[in-house]
Amino acid sequence: MSQEGFKRKLAAILSADVEGYSRLMDDDEEATVRTLTSYRTAITDLVQQYRGRIIDTPGDNILADFTSVVDAVNCAVEIQRELAERNAALPDNRKMQFRIGVNLGDVIDEDGRIYGDGVNIAARVESLAEAGGICISGRAHDQVENKLGLEYEDLGKHEVKNISRPIQVYRVLSYPGAAAHRVVQAKESLGRKWRKIGLSAAAIVIVAVALGIWQFYLRQPAVEPALVEKMAYPLPEKPSIAVLPFDNMSGDPNQDYFCDGLTENMITALSKTPKMFVIARNSTFTYKGKAVKVNQIAEELGVQYVLEGSVRKEGDRVRITAQLIDALTGHHLWAEKYDRELKEIFSLQDELTKKIISSLQVKLTEGEQAYVYAKGTDNLEAYLKAMKANWLNLNGTKDGVLKALDLAEEAIDLDPNYAFAYKVLGTAHGATLWLQMSKNPRETLKRTIELHQRSVELNDSLAIAHAALGYWLMYVRQHDKAVAEGERAVILEPGSADTIHVYAAILTYAGRRKEAIPLFEEALRLNPKPPTAYLRHYGVALRDSGLYKEANAQAERAIKNEPDDLIAWVLLVSSLSLSGREEEARAAAKEVMRINPKFSVARIQKLTPHKDRAVAKRFGDGLRKAGLPEHPPKKASD
Repeated sequence: MSQEGFKRKLAAILSADVEGYSRLMDDDEEATVRTLTSYRTAITDLVQQYRGRIIDTPGDNILADFTSVVDAVNCAVEIQRELAERNAALPDNRKMQFRIGVNLGDVIDEDGRIYGDGVNIAARVESLAEAGGICISGRAHDQVENKLGLEYEDLGKHEVKNISRPIQVYRVLSYPGAAAHRVVQAKESLGRKWRKIGLSAAAIVIVAVALGIWQFYLRQPAVEPALVEKMAYPLPEKPSIAVLPFDNMSGDPNQDYFCDGLTENMITALSKTPKMFVIARNSTFTYKGKAVKVNQIAEELGVQYVLEGSVRKEGDRVRITAQLIDALTGHHLWAEKYDRELKEIFSLQDELTKKIISSLQVKLTEGEQAYVYAKGTDNLEAYLKAMKANWLNLNGTKDGVLKALDLAEEAIDLDPNYAFAYKVLGTAHGATLWLQMSKNPRETLKRTIELHQRSVELNDSLAIAHAALGYWLMYVRQHDKAVAEGERAVILEPGSADTIHVYAAILTYAGRRKEAIPLFEEALRLNPKPPTAYLRHYGVALRDSGLYKEANAQAERAIKNEPDDLIAWVLLVSSLSLSGREEEARAAAKEVMRINPKFSVARIQKLTPHKDRAVAKRFGDGLRKAGLPEHPPKKASD
């Protein structure tokens, strides 16, 4: 940078942005833009009144500088008062609240723009403020402490990104004395207007302003706190978190895979440490696209912390916002924005994971850190293709699986050593079996196992690949090897509901049901809104243990989720029949035949992966007793 175009100066920097901007845009883009434009105009007017100048207004951000830090803090207070009054006229879901940070520091001024640590610290201090709140740096506090009639809460020193030393931070508070001070200022500035409308009206205005300011500046939670007594499950002793699906802000639905993939990667990374309790993807994704309050999510899932964010992917750049909320207090622990090149996505994911883990005061050993933050490839294109293929697999449509097969193959061509791509390709082949798309099921099963074996050969730390390999080995009756793979998966990802569920299913079919049942319960706690496979496998473990009432409950829960789930109905028929509830079993058997008129007991008994064939025969007998046919019924014309 040339010395000719800039100069250094000491300036008070005000940085502001909108809390929950992504949610507002997702709810109603046009209304959000209108409100932001109006509020930005009001802020600009106030900055000018307090002898400041607007430097930049990118997106929902506002950056201003002042020659006096007293003016900067006064302006911040006035901005929040003005916006609070405007928000009072809006419905709760449309209120637009800004966070403001103020710092006093040395900056570089080049052609009207400012740069340097003074600006960066203001932005970092802003990120620590609550919605509608103000935080200031220690240097700013030293200058205004006894000059404004305000009071301050010492938040201590904070280590912030790209700043080498910890920053002292204070939250601006308001107490009765401070509120009175603000009323006096308002009275002086509006004196002429009040004289025109008379003493009685002036008194009403004074009281109204005082009450408004008092209400606004008392520190309120950013969101409504969750209540422990309302939680559906007891809070775990270790830090518990739900990572919500990151919102797609690109305006292109085809980018959903990228946003969902980022969310899933975060959940997977956090699940690798046994020191945290992480809600599974399936449960958190039930809130995707829904305007659900944080306290409701925390209460339904039984967690203390909620992470939410948004992603805007455009060309070779990606912008990610994320905020971590303590649902019990309703306060934000932190909120960050990242604007990076797309090729930095690997390091950015690690950065977010580290931020969460450190915020929850979880301490990892060096070995745990190396494992938790490990990535699978340096090839960005291979990563994106594998991520999209995995997303298509999860959606479970026939067209999606066919596309996933092609994308996973392309990812492997780009990086032949990318273990996750082999796992995704193996999953796609397995999906062709479940969707009855395979022309040669025996060869497809063999290929599925080979791909998962290749995946774990390339990366022995890929838990999901070990779990999937164990699952498919179970179907070729290699139960001992399947159990070993399941054990390895749980060791690698002890906090993953999916790995625990698969391991429990393997143990069930290997005849180790007493060990499996508590694992199913653990998986369901981590995944309170589970896919039906969890419920079916758990029901099998309960049925084969003679716990028919409990098995019926899981089968009925699965059917409620998916009314035409054939396997859930088969589970229910067998459990009812074996428990002596023959009339109900026969009624359920009719549903089996409705869903699949070609159903046969002989075929399903042959396909079931039970190691103990006597157990398989017992549940087959239950199906026969309920009236299900041994072989597919013949047509009348046969």
